[in-house]
Amino acid sequence: MKNKDLLVAALQNGSVIDHIPTDKLFTIVKLLELEKCDEPVTIGNNLESSKMGKKGLIKVSDKFFTDEDLSRLAVVCPNMRLTVIRDYEVVEKREIVLPDTLTNLVKCANPVCITNNEPMKTYFEVDKLKGLVRCHYCGKTQKIGKIILL
Repeated sequence: MKNKDLLVAALQNGSVIDHIPTDKLFTIVKLLELEKCDEPVTIGNNLESSKMGKKGLIKVSDKFFTDEDLSRLAVVCPNMRLTVIRDYEVVEKREIVLPDTLTNLVKCANPVCITNNEPMKTYFEVDKLKGLVRCHYCGKTQKIGKIILL
């Protein structure tokens, strides 16, 4: 195959998540519940990347992800890229970054935290430099790589 040949067909409308580390690709597929998607989904793994060596890519026809979806992804794998396509044209391109706060996305590791014992949303502040999240209610900190998503 020549370098200029397309590996997958162009997308008329939908979203592309690119620059996914290959070891995180199927975690991202599971988080987005793409196995339940009725629209065409293209998943590429071990694709050549000048920046990453190898990468993963997901294309979903007629699907546009919410900010909450993207926040969930950023917790697992920040610095991926989202491209939104309408009528074969790129209308938005942005990096998926970890937000400053996480609401109702992460389970608190403190078993006596009120969020684990009462029906209420969790709320965490994110320290991106240290790679930690801190529960707003009990103050428990957790490493981002060790958190449990709700």
